[in-house]
Amino acid sequence: MLESELFALLQGTTDAAFAVTEEGEILSWNKAAAKLLGYSATEAVHKTCYDILEGMGALGTRVCHQHCSVAECTGGNTEIPNFDMSVKTRSGERLWVNMSTIVFDNQRTGRRLMVHMAHDITEQKKNEELMQKMLELSKQVSSLAEASVRAEPAATLSEQEKHVLRLFAEGKDSDEVASTLGISPQTLRNHLHHINQKLRTHNRLEAVMNAIQRKLI
Repeated sequence: MLESELFALLQGTTDAAFAVTEEGEILSWNKAAAKLLGYSATEAVHKTCYDILEGMGALGTRVCHQHCSVAECTGGNTEIPNFDMSVKTRSGERLWVNMSTIVFDNQRTGRRLMVHMAHDITEQKKNEELMQKMLELSKQVSSLAEASVRAEPAATLSEQEKHVLRLFAEGKDSDEVASTLGISPQTLRNHLHHINQKLRTHNRLEAVMNAIQRKLI
């Protein structure tokens, strides 16, 4: 197969696909890649894949660069596994993609190309992150539920303090609560301090759970 035939074949794939040299220079960029990442073929071809994508791993470290591990794998018989990577779009937004790689050896020229194929998994990643947060919250709630219920608060919560806790229980953040109540962030912090003193709690989440258990809100 000629390189031109390979590039024409890649144009028909639904996944974003692009071919690069062992040095990372982009030689082809299909329509799906242009749609997903925002760069036209004219903008991408002859650029390097690491400059275009700025790929980052799950820990925020740069994984897309010259002489990356994928490029090193093409030099031998090492299998190249699929991997997830955060990439930059033309607009500056970052997406999560799952990347697979095929090595193409041009028997006529002796040139070796890497064909990268990527599909968007951003929503999947968001769902995974949300699930992780829910699990962490569940652990905190379970820990609070297992703890013995403290003695009745030494002082009764004011209606404003109850309102503060109800808003936090609804999932609002500090800025939203302060805005809803028409108070400053410092005043909100003062309310939380007094609430924790009255309920003998140590933080906002503990105060909300304590108030719910006691049916104060």
